Amino acid sequence: MHPYIAHLSKDRKLKKLIDEHGEIKLRRYKNIPLRLCASIMSQQLSVKVAQVIYKRFLNLYGKTEPTPQQIFDTPNEKLRAIGLSNSKVNYVKNVAQFAIEKGMDNKKLSKMSDEEVIEYLIPIKGVGRWTVEMLLIFTLGREDVFAIDDLGVQNGMIRYFGMKNENKNKFREDMLRKSQKWSPYRSFVCLHLWGWKDRDS
Repeated sequence: MHPYIAHLSKDRKLKKLIDEHGEIKLRRYKNIPLRLCASIMSQQLSVKVAQVIYKRFLNLYGKTEPTPQQIFDTPNEKLRAIGLSNSKVNYVKNVAQFAIEKGMDNKKLSKMSDEEVIEYLIPIKGVGRWTVEMLLIFTLGREDVFAIDDLGVQNGMIRYFGMKNENKNKFREDMLRKSQKWSPYRSFVCLHLWGWKDRDS
């Protein structure tokens, strides 16, 4: 059993959530630039549509995982043809170019703290803080990321924990304060809240 369960179960409401949901595992993936590109492609799309576009994207490279150089060398019209907007084509190319020029592999990012990874990747046009937080959780397997700007997390904090959202700044402060006691396992809180929201809706 992962130590996060004992730690988070000190919170009575979280214990109930974990008991209902069971243990969740975080996974790590190697091809970080590709995962970041996939995250950009999926923005503002339903999961189903995002999966279709990502499958078409991989098909461009014979269903194998492309390198940043291969992505960068792909003609823009080819990327538009799979359903990407002009801006997303540019953002995906930006990620590939950044990976080629500055590096984005596990060896480099593993030496950085969560906040350092965010500061390192956020200058890429098209990559915001939320996108990097998703990368930290779902690709790098970081255990203490609290995705405060994620709508699912916010709704979970309101509906499950009964928090008030009348004042945006106060709401953020209250969420951060409440989340402090869940550290160093806040990624798992996000995962359980997302799972609860999907089952509850």
